[in-house]
Amino acid sequence: MELPVRVLKQTQQRDLISTLAPLLYQNVIIPTMQISKKTINAVLFQLLLIANVKAQDVNRKLDLFFTRLAGNQKFSGNILVADKGKVVYEESFGYADFPTRTPNTKRISFPIASISKTFTATGILQLAEQGKLKVSDPVKKYLPGFPYPQITIQHLLSHCSGLPPYNAYLNPIKEKEPDKIFTNVDVLPAMAAGKISLIYEPGERGNYDNVNYIILALLIERLSGMTYADYIQRKILDPAGMKHTTFLPLSQQFNTDTLSHFSYPHLYLHLYDETPAKCNTIPYVQSYWKTFALWGFGDYVSTVGDLLKYDEALYSDQLLKPETLHEAFEPVTLTNGKLHPDLFGLGWEIEKDTILGKTIYHSGAAVGLSCVIMRNITRHQTVIVFDNTHTNAHAIGTKVLGILNGQSVEPPKTSIARVYGQAISKHGVNAAKTLFDKLRKDTLNYYLDEEELNQLGYDFLGKDNPYHLPESHRYQEALETFKLNAEMFPSSWNTYDSLGEALLTVGRTDEAAAMYRKSLKLNPNNESGIKALEAIEKNR
Repeated sequence: MELPVRVLKQTQQRDLISTLAPLLYQNVIIPTMQISKKTINAVLFQLLLIANVKAQDVNRKLDLFFTRLAGNQKFSGNILVADKGKVVYEESFGYADFPTRTPNTKRISFPIASISKTFTATGILQLAEQGKLKVSDPVKKYLPGFPYPQITIQHLLSHCSGLPPYNAYLNPIKEKEPDKIFTNVDVLPAMAAGKISLIYEPGERGNYDNVNYIILALLIERLSGMTYADYIQRKILDPAGMKHTTFLPLSQQFNTDTLSHFSYPHLYLHLYDETPAKCNTIPYVQSYWKTFALWGFGDYVSTVGDLLKYDEALYSDQLLKPETLHEAFEPVTLTNGKLHPDLFGLGWEIEKDTILGKTIYHSGAAVGLSCVIMRNITRHQTVIVFDNTHTNAHAIGTKVLGILNGQSVEPPKTSIARVYGQAISKHGVNAAKTLFDKLRKDTLNYYLDEEELNQLGYDFLGKDNPYHLPESHRYQEALETFKLNAEMFPSSWNTYDSLGEALLTVGRTDEAAAMYRKSLKLNPNNESGIKALEAIEKNR
C-alpha cells in the first residue's frame, strides 16, 4: 500500500492512538472481533491513513481557494487554521509591500486593527475579576468627568451605549485648532464641553463605534495605575507568550515607511486598477490618523502565530476565568428584551450561523486592511485571516471554517467587472466589449455583479473620491460601463439612474431625462431620479 505524501506528525499520531486505543481494547469500535495487538495496530494504521487523506484534502481545497482569491486580486496576506490548537494550514500570499514586491511571509507582522478591542475587553474583564469594577457599574463611578451617568461599562463593551462618534466631540475643536493632535486625554473634556445628546438611550439599540473602547482604555488606565499599553503588555501579551505583538497606534501605522518585517496596508483605489496604492502614501489617510492619535480600539501589530498563542491562552484560562469567558461569549440583551442585533457579547461578536457549533469572533478593518480571528469554541477550531488589500476577511474566514468541516464551498470566481475595467483602460472600448462577451459565457470561472459594474462606472466617472485624491474623470469609459450595466440588468432601476447621472454630467440632458424616466417607471419612489428630473425641467 502506498503511503500518503503527507503523514501525521508524531504528536498527532500519539493523540489519535491515545484516544482510540481504549475504545478498541474495550471492544467499542469492533465489538464482534477477538482483538489482538496486531489487529489493533492494523486498525490504527488504517485510521491514520484516513486522517492523512482528510488532512490532505483540506489542504488541497484551502490551497485552491486562496490561490484563486489571490489570482483574482481578492487576497494578499496570511492565513492560519488550527484544529484543537494544532496548525493544520498556514500560508502567505501576495506582497507586504507592493512597490518593492516584498512578499508576505508566515512570520510577518500586520496591523490587527479592531481585533485590538478584544485586548481592551480582556483587560476590563480582568479588572472585574480582581474586584476593581463591575461591568454593570456606571462609567461615571470611575471617570467623574464622563457626562453620561446612564451608560454602564457593559454598554461600552457591547457597543450599545448610544455615544456619538468621537469626531462629533473633537471636530469642533479641530476647526478652531487645525494643527492639534488629539489623544485619549482630550476626549472626556471634549465630551463634557460638547454637551452632545446620545444617539439613543443606552441599551436600547446597538451600533458599533470606536468611541466605546476609547473610554474603556481610559478606565483601564484609571483603575490599574498603568498606561494602556503597559497594562496590555504585562497582563495579556506577556502571559500569553506573544513576543511579536506590539503597540503601534494608527497615527504611526499610517505615517511611517521604515518598518521591517511588516505588511503595509494597500488599497485598490479603483476597480480598474491592476496594482494597489500603499495607504501610507495617501495624504488624507496620513493626515487623518496623525490628527486623531487615539488608542484602545485599533493599536496593535501582530502575527498569525502570536494570535494563535492568544487563542490558546484563552482556551487554557490563562487570561480569564471560564465563567468570565462564558459571559463574554453570550450576546447581551437590550432593554426591550431582545438580543443585540449584531449578537455582541462583552468584547466579542457571536456568529449567527450555528450549524458548525458556536463561533465567536472579532474582525478588524482600516484603510487598506481587513483581518479576523474566528474561534469555533464548540469544535476548538480557529481561523486567523489577514489581508492587506482591504478584502473582507470575515467572509473569507467563514468559508475557511466551512472547508475545514467538510462543507461544500464554491471556488472563488473572477470578477468580470474588474477584468472589463482593466481591459477598457488598456485596450479601449471595442476590445473590452469583445472580452466581456467571451467571459460571460464562462460561468464556471467568472461572475458578473451589477453593483460591481455600477461601481466601476463611478470609478471612471470620478465622482466617488473618499480619500480626497486629485480628481480623474474618464467620461467615455464611464458612459460605456453604465450603458453596459443597463443592458445586462434591464430590470434594475438603479442602472438607469446611474446612466442618467453620467449623461447629465457630460451635458447630454435629454438622454439623461429619458434614463431617469425609465428608472422611475421601475421604481416610482426613486427620490434621486425625481429630483434630477425636476432640476432638468426647471433648467430647460
